[in-house]
Amino acid sequence: MQDRQEALLEFVDRAAEVPRRYFRGGVDIALKADETPVTIADRETETVLREAIAARFPGDAILGEEFGDTGRGRDGGSRFRWVIDPIDGTRSFITGMPLYGMLVGLLERDRPVLGAIAMPELGEVYSGGPAGAMLNGSHPLRTSSATRLADAFVYINEADKIIRDRPRVFDRLNRAGRDRRFSCDCYPHALVAAGHVDACVDYQLQPYDYLPLVPVIEAAGGVVTDWQGRPPALASDVAVVSAATPALHAELIRLLNEG
Repeated sequence: MQDRQEALLEFVDRAAEVPRRYFRGGVDIALKADETPVTIADRETETVLREAIAARFPGDAILGEEFGDTGRGRDGGSRFRWVIDPIDGTRSFITGMPLYGMLVGLLERDRPVLGAIAMPELGEVYSGGPAGAMLNGSHPLRTSSATRLADAFVYINEADKIIRDRPRVFDRLNRAGRDRRFSCDCYPHALVAAGHVDACVDYQLQPYDYLPLVPVIEAAGGVVTDWQGRPPALASDVAVVSAATPALHAELIRLLNEG
């Protein structure tokens, strides 16, 4: 696993050059079947990651946002599966917002064991696994010690979707915590792992959006589950909450499921 953890950092470092090359360069935008945007930067970044993984670990399966589930596949007997979101926050990327990210994770028997949250424009890589959670491979990460929601700084991701689908939940969230910020994409979860904020509530995510987050936050001392408190699994349209401590996480789960 140590070899794979080191390789993960090499992979994201190599692939980060691609979006940096295209950022604010006026790339063409296409719409996928679900009407989400995609650019050449998304596809080229995933291609670089796939090629690097296949060259180093040819027996591993790969699940990516742009090119699906390949390799030995979900039912093909592979012990390891890499999960890739080449540009987490394509809308941020195409509008010049530098807080888009890159997510790469490794599943062992469908359980997240390694993860990386890379922020190409910031020069930051948050990684986690059995060896611990680190920033840029050398600075240890630790979640905050917040245990009470009343004292917590909370990020609410995808607020527009929560308002549309779960207005009562949004109303409770919007009155919770010491302070709230609205955001999207992966960076707020990285801030949870680093101890800068205490929790992030997220909504309607795909496996490549959240599975790479899990080893990073857990290795830093935090908790990540779906809104029912279950460990995230290979599923679509998942609502996720990450929190600095088990006590804070439990309070958020209760708030999300009131009434």
